[in-house]
Amino acid sequence: MLKHILRVAALVVVIAVAVIVYLAWPDTAQVPFDRVTGKRPAITEARVQTIPTVKVADVVGWQGNEAPTPAAGLTVRAFAKGLDHPRWLYRLPNGDVLVAETNSPPRDGGGIQGWVMRHLLGKAGAAVPSANRITLLRDANGDGVAEERHVFMTGLNSPTGMALLGGQLYVANTDSVVRVPYVEGTTRITAKPELIVKLNGGGNHWARTLVAAPDGRTLYVGVGSSSNIAENGLEAEKFRANILQVYPDQKTFRIFASGLRNPQGMAISPFNNQLWTVVNERDMLGSDLAPDYLTQVELGDQFGWPWFYWGGYPDTRVDPQRPDLQQYAKRPDYALGPHVAALGLTFSGDVTLGNRFASGAFVGEHGSWNRKPVSGYKVVFIPFAPRGFPVDGAKPVDVLTGFLDKDGKARGRPVGVIGDKAGGLLVADDVGNTIWRVSQAK
Repeated sequence: MLKHILRVAALVVVIAVAVIVYLAWPDTAQVPFDRVTGKRPAITEARVQTIPTVKVADVVGWQGNEAPTPAAGLTVRAFAKGLDHPRWLYRLPNGDVLVAETNSPPRDGGGIQGWVMRHLLGKAGAAVPSANRITLLRDANGDGVAEERHVFMTGLNSPTGMALLGGQLYVANTDSVVRVPYVEGTTRITAKPELIVKLNGGGNHWARTLVAAPDGRTLYVGVGSSSNIAENGLEAEKFRANILQVYPDQKTFRIFASGLRNPQGMAISPFNNQLWTVVNERDMLGSDLAPDYLTQVELGDQFGWPWFYWGGYPDTRVDPQRPDLQQYAKRPDYALGPHVAALGLTFSGDVTLGNRFASGAFVGEHGSWNRKPVSGYKVVFIPFAPRGFPVDGAKPVDVLTGFLDKDGKARGRPVGVIGDKAGGLLVADDVGNTIWRVSQAK
């Protein structure tokens, strides 16, 4: 009994020392942030961490009439307030806006790792239960504020992506894609959702996004990895870290592209009618690596995860190594910077904010949890050239900032972004429980 007590006491001391060391010397960025953005980012030597740097903005929310700060020439106001963790947006043909009020399903696992993850989620404002609801917002008089709000769908399982195809509304739950018949103008769906395909769930990266493919018959579904770098084995990553192409009539799917650690926002480019996505890259390589990115995706692409990042840089932590695959790791088109947590994506074809933002992509950056100093926590714009790719040498342009207050605390965190029927930019803020609308200043 005494030996057992001494062993436990020794373990507690070791853990305490490790925590003190960790808190005293977290990894700090050594490269200016802008250098890790653009078409040719600085990829410096990895600083592998056993315990990750934890630097997440504590949540304080919006006080009174506070609002984010728009870029010069733009203005912002609340399109809708008082929502329950709104993360994703979809505009219906009549201009109504669907909002997925959602969060991760209950997390498995206990122990130190489970406690740390729950602690982080609490600090980041993401520990609330999922409402599992889609709400319809309607701005009938066109004043930029939704005066109608309706419970549109319930009984879902951590829903995120939504898309219309062939008179059916498709919804991506964390573990499935389902559909219901849709009639324009309806404010509530009562039909039981029909299962189209099951998706593998569990672990990390629970949100499933989707977009209708240009062929008018299929859907693209983004399914993030269950882990950081497949540390639980590749079998646990089956059909994950992929963009899947779903065939609704056949109720089946194929892997469209792979090696994408966590593909979130997806959109069809108005410039070349191709699929684009934003991807959250891996953790624990230090505050300067690896950059999240924006990229075009084509059938058969492999972006390297878990073995490689940014087009072929090997991650030496992955076991077993696969040097034979290095030459096939596709380099992304544009680096957004390390750990920004890029989630939302839409193109300027749906958004009219003046000449400065006339051609390019808008990206919602939810904000880092493991970088010092923090990164993200804003909406940025990536200028595109006429041929349909990011402008050579261009850096991200701030569109909406101020989600962090003067003390570095989070008043909100942007997620999904879409254009509304009048050309404004709608931004889902899951911590501020608000949908913001950005428009040109009059």
